[in-house]
Amino acid sequence: MAKILKAERMDQCIGCMFCMLACARTIYKTFSVERSALRIRTAGGFHSQFLADICLGCLEPACAAVCPTQALKARPGGGVKLDKEVCIRCMKCQDACPVKVVKFDAELSYPIVCAQCGACAKACPHSCLQFEERK
Repeated sequence: MAKILKAERMDQCIGCMFCMLACARTIYKTFSVERSALRIRTAGGFHSQFLADICLGCLEPACAAVCPTQALKARPGGGVKLDKEVCIRCMKCQDACPVKVVKFDAELSYPIVCAQCGACAKACPHSCLQFEERK
């Protein structure tokens, strides 16, 4: 059964960004949080709670639906898989994402998308993120 990323315990988040670093390191072999497929941010204000902007693992992903070359294809169980060789850099996927987590990386010349690998959840020291079987 397919697994999907969830962020149900963000009240425990301390903003360490280990999840973002784990994503960037695992998928893109870098220590730059700019290459992370998720974003940790504050809800607003200095004393507010942290929020996680994560891929929803859509069963019918809008980002894949708008891709004219099928560089993004729906994964079984949710989310997308990127074929970098087919990407024409149109950035339509970035605009189509309902939660705005698909980000085009100009240096790499392709979008940063969540691989639904669970590296971020494993790296979280407070279990704020979970990688669970899709219900």
